[in-house]
Amino acid sequence: MASACNTLLLLSFFVFSLSIFSTASIHNHHHHHHPLDPLSLHELDRVRTIITASHHNISFHYVGLDEPEKSTVLSWLSRHTAAKPPPRRALVIARLNLQTHEFIVDLSTRSIVSDEIYGGSGYPILTFEEQTAANSLALSYAPFRASVSKRGLKVEEIVGLSFTVGWYGEEGRSRRIVKVMFCYLDGSVNLYMRPIEGITVTVDLDEMKVIAYLDRLTVTVPKANGTDYRESEQKPPFGPRLKGITVVQPDGPSFTVHGHQISWGNWEFHLGFDMRAGPIISLASIYDVEQQKQRRVLYRGYISELFVPYMDLSEEWYYRTFFDAGEYGFGLCSMPLQPLTDCPHNAVFMDGYVTGQNGSPVNMTNVFCIFERYAGNIMWRHTEAGIPGKLITEARPEVSLVVRMVSAVGNYDYIIDWEFLQSGSMKLSVGLSGLLEVRGTGYTHVDQIHEEVYGTLLAENTLGAHHDHFITYHLDLDVDGDANSFVKTHLQKKVVSDNRSPRRSYWTVISETAKTESDAKIQLGLKPVELLVVNPIKRTKVGNYVGYRLIPGSTVGPLLSDDDYSQRRGAFTKYNVWITPYNKSEKWVGGLYTDQSRGDDTLARWTLRDREIQNKDIVMWYTVGFHHLPCQEDFPLMPTISGGFELRPYNFFESNPVLKVKPPTQVKWSSCPTLMTDLP
Repeated sequence: MASACNTLLLLSFFVFSLSIFSTASIHNHHHHHHPLDPLSLHELDRVRTIITASHHNISFHYVGLDEPEKSTVLSWLSRHTAAKPPPRRALVIARLNLQTHEFIVDLSTRSIVSDEIYGGSGYPILTFEEQTAANSLALSYAPFRASVSKRGLKVEEIVGLSFTVGWYGEEGRSRRIVKVMFCYLDGSVNLYMRPIEGITVTVDLDEMKVIAYLDRLTVTVPKANGTDYRESEQKPPFGPRLKGITVVQPDGPSFTVHGHQISWGNWEFHLGFDMRAGPIISLASIYDVEQQKQRRVLYRGYISELFVPYMDLSEEWYYRTFFDAGEYGFGLCSMPLQPLTDCPHNAVFMDGYVTGQNGSPVNMTNVFCIFERYAGNIMWRHTEAGIPGKLITEARPEVSLVVRMVSAVGNYDYIIDWEFLQSGSMKLSVGLSGLLEVRGTGYTHVDQIHEEVYGTLLAENTLGAHHDHFITYHLDLDVDGDANSFVKTHLQKKVVSDNRSPRRSYWTVISETAKTESDAKIQLGLKPVELLVVNPIKRTKVGNYVGYRLIPGSTVGPLLSDDDYSQRRGAFTKYNVWITPYNKSEKWVGGLYTDQSRGDDTLARWTLRDREIQNKDIVMWYTVGFHHLPCQEDFPLMPTISGGFELRPYNFFESNPVLKVKPPTQVKWSSCPTLMTDLP
């Protein structure tokens, strides 16, 4: 759920819109943009100027790069970037006169080259400004104030939160609405732990007026005591404090940043920022020492959607089935990363840029940090004791490069890491922390509960609601080229029925290349299978197809029925893995217009065409899932829980690519103990 992240961005908007052209960042200013560079502050301001010159009273909901055709980008790269890059264009989604407009703006000609009105179901991302206005309107609504007075609460201690409403079978065009719910401060900043149940204010966002009000029941507001998570507010007893620890690179980082291009070790990639997706990794390639060249692995990768359905069927909760990227903007909710807590001492930070509702550009400071991670892991090792008279030990430490962003989508904080390993692996992880969304209740002990309450009693009068998180990645893999195939390698048990071995069974592999989209819909965990993306025209010296292997994390899928309205909108979660042919327009698995969408523009719908995917430019869609059953350790704030997956070379190299990697230069500290006997 995402609505509270608006406060910080609005503060940023008022600060940075006054001085957008004097803001410094680590970006190098250069004459020609990379074709996949996100729009700069100057470009965003130019977009606003171009559109508002001919369209007044317009509301900007999304502004981002209208990326060039993939073939154009690859052609530009093949000329070693000496040629002039393709024209810079912006995609703008805006509301004007109760209609949704899609603009394409050419920044070089300073003109609108396309203006189409969208007439289908669904609406664009909510702006922070309209959420704030809706919350303020609800808080000042006279019937609401009367309900607050009746409950004996202080109106000045109440915070409003705008919730999207989903779709539940309504026919015809719907109004753009949110339902405003309320939380109570009065002694705590942890507003999510103090919900005011039973009151709902429905606000029309286009007309900005209250269209419905419901005061259904009165429930005890949970106590403030024990809910504050700020360090300054904690009282003894405290746990033991650890001694100081840090990561020091006296010679500086091993990576370089040129604009949005990052080079580290044998990796090169492009890092962009999008107000909907957040981080976008493009053109990731790895240097092959044996072939003496860069070999591409990934053309473009990003989070396409985050689907968070709650399992509470009560009046104020049943519609809480959020699409955090498409409804609220995952990048919009990114937070400034804090040195030494969000990121280690050796991190370098980058900014991102978005637009406010009036089109003015906003500098989002420190949305990314980039750092080298050394956590004591071992890249490879072996001890050989089998040779008489010899003991041979060789080991190499694991050092990796991490790109991190944190998005505080309302109560939840998502920690997004892209980790690059020298071995050629990419590890993608999602950490969930922050606050639970809880429901107020009259219960103070589990022995009192004799009904379905849709959650766990975490504290007195506090129920943590059952819910899911599904994070779906768009992964346009280009394994040593853009013509790839998807191979399913099944592990099957074979029974030994003859006398060729004392064994009675073993397992073998049966490989199957997916020909169409229907062949590539995978629900993981049902049968043992290895999933590969291979280049069918590239082989190793011994004849294996070069490829990359998907190594899943925990395999979680939806438990909702296919005909549930929420699941129809989130049907892209039915399978953990999907493969589609590349299509520039297919970016958002829940549809371009997710707010009140009806499931008619999702990955599940696209794949009904059952297009060919063998030896094609293909895209993998992978979903990381969590079933969250809250527990008392999640109260009042959750320790981070993580999930993810790995993309690992599979016959991509002729042999172990890190066999000859030199370990980092050792940093020696005269006062650093190295033996147990050196410790105090």
